[in-house]
Amino acid sequence: MKPTNPTLLSLFCGCGGLDLGFEQVGFTTGLAYDQRADAVSSWNRNRNFKSARTWDVRQLSLDALDLHYGCEFLPAGVIGGPPCQGFSLANRRGHRDDPRNDLAYVFVKLALDLHKRQPLNFVVIENVPAVVGKRGGSLIDDIRNELNSAEFDVRQIVLDAAHYGVPQRRKRFFLIATNNHTRTRPWMPPKRSTKNFTVRDAIFNLPEPQFYNGKQTPLSDVHQNHWCMVPKSKKFQTGELIEGYKEKRSFKTLSWDEPSYTVSYGNREVHIHPAGKRRLSVFEALLLQGFPSSFCLDGTLSSQITQVSEAVPPPLARAVAESVAASFQTPSATSDWPSA
Repeated sequence: MKPTNPTLLSLFCGCGGLDLGFEQVGFTTGLAYDQRADAVSSWNRNRNFKSARTWDVRQLSLDALDLHYGCEFLPAGVIGGPPCQGFSLANRRGHRDDPRNDLAYVFVKLALDLHKRQPLNFVVIENVPAVVGKRGGSLIDDIRNELNSAEFDVRQIVLDAAHYGVPQRRKRFFLIATNNHTRTRPWMPPKRSTKNFTVRDAIFNLPEPQFYNGKQTPLSDVHQNHWCMVPKSKKFQTGELIEGYKEKRSFKTLSWDEPSYTVSYGNREVHIHPAGKRRLSVFEALLLQGFPSSFCLDGTLSSQITQVSEAVPPPLARAVAESVAASFQTPSATSDWPSA
């Protein structure tokens, strides 16, 4: 039996942080795709429905979607975060001609192909804020024009996860397009959380993690992902890594009573635990991203670090999902949706 809740297509889904936020609001992810097998395995592991596939999004077509879904695929919306390495300021070699930037156009083309078959209610694209800067070039303007031509109302906004129940400062760009003919009210930005969460709120009471033992086998009884690299630098013994230390990028140390720095770890630059004796475990990073404590990642330690770094914090995704859903509800209802 196919789901009766509003169904989504998720592209470049990763381990599913964005999707999880939408699912928490009542959406069902009908199909999800990513090229990284470990991320897809993690996505499927944490859901009762196994909708994710390891696939090159550039090779998708309407026929392929129908085949994978088991019947004609008619989602209510398309969501996803096209790879952002070409835009990210963290990538010092990034530029507007990076071939990965073209994947955003692939995303929109597939969404509009679905829209021509049966109108979508919305499209949501998530990315780094720099996508609207020099590195992004005209990409966002091009996408806005295409969606406007398909009679979507297109808005864009940069949101900080720390304002939406996440113990982390993390700014993300969202492009939100709602169908002019099926929405019941204009899209409005999500309301900020009334509470600011800190590192202490997320990880203070956790026991020490296990250290990587040369084998890709998690050892902790606390959580499968509660493991980290063995601390080798002398800095971990000298006492110089105090709370809030940030003089060297590779040794940024968290403060208990502040939100975390952005959970985005490149070249093993995992942030330092506030105690200053080791780097964070993968499980601690998941909690700082706002994932449920039951959420588990598959793959090697390195792969898990990449997955958690690239994920959208689920509470931020949920806030966006709630704001999208509100555009399709009547004032007296909580679940009015146009058929899709």
